[in-house]
Amino acid sequence: MNIFLIIAGTLSALVAILHLGCIYFGASWYRFFGAGEKMASLSEQGSIKPTLITAGITLVLSIWSMYAFSAAGVIFKLPLIRLVLILITLIYFVRGIVGFFFINSPMGRSPEFWVWSSVICLSFGVVHLIGLKEQWSSL
Repeated sequence: MNIFLIIAGTLSALVAILHLGCIYFGASWYRFFGAGEKMASLSEQGSIKPTLITAGITLVLSIWSMYAFSAAGVIFKLPLIRLVLILITLIYFVRGIVGFFFINSPMGRSPEFWVWSSVICLSFGVVHLIGLKEQWSSL
């Protein structure tokens, strides 16, 4: 078992659960986690849009978690595991880097949101990369 991929899977699962919390607890959670006032307001108005967007993010993060757990040997082997893990790792790195470019023009979010979320995504990317590198030969 690969501890870095287990950590990677756990981190993605944790963030997926936090997104479910936003759906369940609504506007206060959207605000706290920096989703922006528009998402919080739409949630308060009973719009389905924040729920659909957040559910989509939750689904993606859950799939990413499963792929990390699969590569770590915790669950069954999923298809295209090398390709998918490379893409997941790349997406975490790209999201982490790109987020820093929005600090001065935060698009409805706070500059702090972009800093923290970028640091988190880069950290997740590093954990995935280390785990993927260690596990590569057995994937």
